[in-house]
Amino acid sequence: MLDFQDQLQTWGPQSNASVLNRQAAELYCRKLALGHYENFPVVSWLLPRELHQHFFNIYAYCRWADDLGDETGDPQLSQQLLAWWAEQLADCYRGDSRHPVFVALKPTIDEFQIPAEPFRDLISAFHQDQTVRDYTTFAELRDYCRRSADPVGRLVLYLGRQHRPETVAWSDSICTGLQLANFWQDVARDADIGRCYLPREDRERFGYSDVDLASRLTSPAFLKLMEFEVARAREFLQSGLPLIAALPRKLRIDIELFARGGLCILDKIESQGYRVWERRPKVTKWDAARLLIGCWWRSWRSL
Repeated sequence: MLDFQDQLQTWGPQSNASVLNRQAAELYCRKLALGHYENFPVVSWLLPRELHQHFFNIYAYCRWADDLGDETGDPQLSQQLLAWWAEQLADCYRGDSRHPVFVALKPTIDEFQIPAEPFRDLISAFHQDQTVRDYTTFAELRDYCRRSADPVGRLVLYLGRQHRPETVAWSDSICTGLQLANFWQDVARDADIGRCYLPREDRERFGYSDVDLASRLTSPAFLKLMEFEVARAREFLQSGLPLIAALPRKLRIDIELFARGGLCILDKIESQGYRVWERRPKVTKWDAARLLIGCWWRSWRSL
């Protein structure tokens, strides 16, 4: 795994280093993707070979933005670094890139005619993480998901040349549902870093107080709250499933794996009685293998 602090020292705003060679930049992005995200090779080998490097390039952009927001330990510094990253993105669209991520990303942007909006939205969400620790309404949380999760699906649609109003709507539904599933899986982990994604209006609706939340109380009110949140996340994921059949076959298995993976997380939460304070639900390797076989079988039957 490539160490973030080393990367920041080498390629951050205080560095004069630059990569002008596309081949070297693409190698950097490939190493970054494969070094950080252990599931990436499992997913990428199912994709058309000609798309692999483009996925690496986009992943490297997202990885850097995420690390700038989460790995400094200083919200003010993260705000400054994210502003710098936004400047690098603007330079990229002007054709003036020296950072390896953007040297590699520019040909991807040009080939697939990707606008700056999804990249900017991600930075906006990471900025918000520095100041917002909880959410009053689900509408606020949904807006956060719109900028932190949905852009990733839209970028995938651009790479697949499938960016249309109907596919965007389905993709957004899957991405938001998957992020909600991850939030409910990680209620305890988020509490450890002072964050809560359970909207206050929902907590109040089910009678789960701030004192209960602070004490991580597994009460009947909490279980009802989690049952409600899991059902809402499942509805988002299931509403997006028509996207699978609308995609070319070469993309279906990967996209369905993400959606079914989110549903599997929700099933795990439900199977342990929504008691996520006490135990974090996990998708096992066997679960992943079962999902892969199921997605492959459905794709094969559609031939």
